[in-house]
Amino acid sequence: MKILLNEITIIIVLYEEKLQLVLRCLKNLKNFKIIIVDNANDSSLKREIEKNYRIYKYIMNKKNFGYAKAANQAIKSADTEFILMFQADGIIDQEDISKLLEAHKKYDNSFIVSPTLFDKDKNPSVNSGCFPERELEKTTFILDGDICAETVLGSIMMFKKQDIMKIGLYDENFFLYFLDDELCRRIRDKKKAVIQVSNSNAIHAHGQIKVQNHLKRTFIRNFNFTFDELYYFFKIKKHEKLFKELKKKIPKYFFKLILNLIFLRLNRVVYFLSKIMAFYKFKKLLRNNNF
Repeated sequence: MKILLNEITIIIVLYEEKLQLVLRCLKNLKNFKIIIVDNANDSSLKREIEKNYRIYKYIMNKKNFGYAKAANQAIKSADTEFILMFQADGIIDQEDISKLLEAHKKYDNSFIVSPTLFDKDKNPSVNSGCFPERELEKTTFILDGDICAETVLGSIMMFKKQDIMKIGLYDENFFLYFLDDELCRRIRDKKKAVIQVSNSNAIHAHGQIKVQNHLKRTFIRNFNFTFDELYYFFKIKKHEKLFKELKKKIPKYFFKLILNLIFLRLNRVVYFLSKIMAFYKFKKLLRNNNF
């Protein structure tokens, strides 16, 4: 099947990625409509990208709104039937995109199709698996055929625009983590399928951001992971245990924060501060929702 390039929009959300990483991911995508959303508002990165590739739409956000909101901006502005969500640390060629499109059209009940992922050394990489509450890790194995999964990573996945508009876009209360799991839960509740395609392969290389501020990265990662985890379990009404466990730790976190501040262990200060602030952000969410 010859791929119809006007059927697919590829969406890439950026935040402080290295130029080399972005150019590498775009190398095999130059014939597609591409929408980039930059949560870092990096005009120099935009100039360099547009020197090398024709970008259909380039959305610059003046602040980091998180992945969910940025992805929704792009989805709403797309004008093709299919959308391929694609992270800048991924690599996929046109043939494998074509195989995803074929699989989506083959299975009447499909909502999401996702490739089989490999790391940069071509070893099998984590992609599909069970929902987080099952406390099982996502799997890394070579498939003999396509499989239905409860959830897949959002690094590379395809769906129809009309389908996600109907079921609802990404929940923008999530910043980065667990939003794919939450979307896949809604898909399952509508009795639609999430499929990992065995003959479509892609590389998920786990890219590097260009900012070298380790303290900033530590805070952003831990703050958003802690909040997003609490919010995910809150949405499925299983947050009580997780919330109570964190609540018990908060006094200890305050003590450790002060202790590490005295000894200028800034990395640990930022870690404990991020956990405390995520807890109080979630507590505010509960209060605002009368829980």
